[in-house]
Amino acid sequence: MSNKEDESTSDSIKERMQCGIVMPISAIDGCTADHWSEVKAIITDAVERIEAPKFTARLVSDADDVGVIQRRIVQGVYGADVIVCDVSGKNPNVMFELGMRLAFDKPTVIIKDDKTDYMFDTGVIEHITYPRDLRFQRIVEFKQLLAQKVLATYNASLRDPDNSTFLKNFGTFKVAHLTEKEASAEQIILDAIGDLQREVGALRRNSIAGSIPSGWQNIFERAAFTMEEIESVVTQAESLMAYGSGEAFSELAAMRGTLKRIRGLPSLPDRLSSRLDAILAAVPPTATTDGFGPKKLKITTSKSLA
Repeated sequence: MSNKEDESTSDSIKERMQCGIVMPISAIDGCTADHWSEVKAIITDAVERIEAPKFTARLVSDADDVGVIQRRIVQGVYGADVIVCDVSGKNPNVMFELGMRLAFDKPTVIIKDDKTDYMFDTGVIEHITYPRDLRFQRIVEFKQLLAQKVLATYNASLRDPDNSTFLKNFGTFKVAHLTEKEASAEQIILDAIGDLQREVGALRRNSIAGSIPSGWQNIFERAAFTMEEIESVVTQAESLMAYGSGEAFSELAAMRGTLKRIRGLPSLPDRLSSRLDAILAAVPPTATTDGFGPKKLKITTSKSLA
């Protein structure tokens, strides 16, 4: 392919309008994830067959860049030239995203299968219905209707900037919008890196929370506790030391006061004393991590709480 043909193809892709798809993607209301994949393919084929203008159809959560998925969804819901929303099964996430789109008062086409009832709040908007069993002939008719509706809805928004899909039925409102600003390529890269760092941090915190036993915070709120509980707290501290991240060290610093009090128990076994000494040596004291909880404590021999 020549350079001119490459440029022509690139320009045609850039000129395509964006049709966002909001729909279930996982099993719900007796329909499998594969069922929704088929529905997505039907919607995509119907929209992308529109001859002029040409549309690219994809889920609002899809994006070429890397970033926080919730932000991509909001931007996709807001920025698409037109949205096709499938409310079949009344998926809560779908309804939330539809609510955002209607608050932005931008071109929206609602569809549903013939097993889903109309909802009170959006009943004033025309819905296009398709068969849940995806029977061929009726799906052919549905695709034709959907393409016509998407094109008509988009063209109406071009002809009349004040055209309203939803809010016009209830009065005059101040329409919600997102603040948009230009940024350099370098700033966009830095923002993406920041998003990745936040996501990695969240994954680390979830990893710690999911793999380490909890309960050290309130162990000294009681006058007595079991040796098993003491062992659990020490094991938790050792796991945090082994993990070695900044979040883990912060947790260790918060635990230091509890660990110091455990170390001071007169009946503490030597095997635990040596382990605690190693932990306390690795975590320097701070002004806020020592000295809390009742002063008179005892360890019970029973596994039940005293």
